[in-house]
Amino acid sequence: MHIADVQKTYAMVVGAVLVLLGLVGFVNAPILGIFGVNLAQNLLHLVGGGVIIWQAGKKTNMWTGIIALVVGLLWFAEGLDGGLLASIFAINAAISYLHIAVGVVSLGVAYGVKE
Repeated sequence: MHIADVQKTYAMVVGAVLVLLGLVGFVNAPILGIFGVNLAQNLLHLVGGGVIIWQAGKKTNMWTGIIALVVGLLWFAEGLDGGLLASIFAINAAISYLHIAVGVVSLGVAYGVKE
């Protein structure tokens, strides 16, 4: 498998999972009983997942990692209640930890898989 294929495949999987989460969030909230979601977050995941699938590649993995990591870390910057993120996007601690994990893995794929 070529390196570009790894980058593209990873991005497409992440994008597909985001689209799926966006759809599931409309009918089952909270997801798995721990990940709080709302309309704004569902729409953001649907659009973001679509863009990631459309632009799948190394740069997409890099930006996915940066954005996920920043969103995850913002929870802690705003205090343990999540502040603005919690009020607009229903983000809770579980989602923040998940964003941090996705951010680290995405950055690892973007920069760790050498061409």
